Amino acid sequence: MEPTVFSDTELVEDVGDEEIAIHAWKVEQLHRLGVPHVLSVAFAGLVDWHEIAALVARGCPPELALEIAR
Repeated sequence: MEPTVFSDTELVEDVGDEEIAIHAWKVEQLHRLGVPHVLSVAFAGLVDWHEIAALVARGCPPELALEIAR
């Protein structure tokens, strides 16, 4: 029996193009703040990037800011 392979889009059935675009934008914002890409992808939908931006602007390291915002 062959394993079934699903694309990322198929795994999230109810996500529309707009929601995918918003998630990608949030990933980009987090990455620009210095959050590693893998973490940006994982947490983009779970944190407020504005809060992370404010912490980073005050000198907080990006990964610590992500931990605080979680």
